[in-house]
Amino acid sequence: MSAPVITIYTDGSSLGNPGAGGYGVVLLSGPHRKELSAGFRLTTNNRMELMAVCVALEALKFDGSNVTIYSDSKYVVDAVSKGWVFGWERKNFSGKKNPDLWTRFLRVYRRHRVSFVWVKGHAETIENNRCDTLAVAAANGGQLLEDVGYQE
Repeated sequence: MSAPVITIYTDGSSLGNPGAGGYGVVLLSGPHRKELSAGFRLTTNNRMELMAVCVALEALKFDGSNVTIYSDSKYVVDAVSKGWVFGWERKNFSGKKNPDLWTRFLRVYRRHRVSFVWVKGHAETIENNRCDTLAVAAANGGQLLEDVGYQE
């Protein structure tokens, strides 16, 4: 059996930086579609962008999947595509923000074959716009969670 091919769109948003925030995810595999989102009381935009990717990869049912992630976050896309995060990891994320989420990301990233594609935010990418809508709605929601890794 061949590895599943999965397309993921992610976005994160914060209503202040820091402030309330949320993430939105759209997972696509064949005829299947799943949307995920959550909102947090106090967080940052970068944390929500990265958390969206973590949550999306953690939602996959099978290890070894071929995954393409579309994100408008240069922070996330460049850190992985340009290999920066692996250098940060070797230095135990010394002086870097969001080490909890980068560690969480690397743990699940290594279970799959993942590639990243940067897309322009708020452009014509329908699924990325859907993720933005999910993220903003989650940030404005009434059941905001605590982003336990966030530190001012």
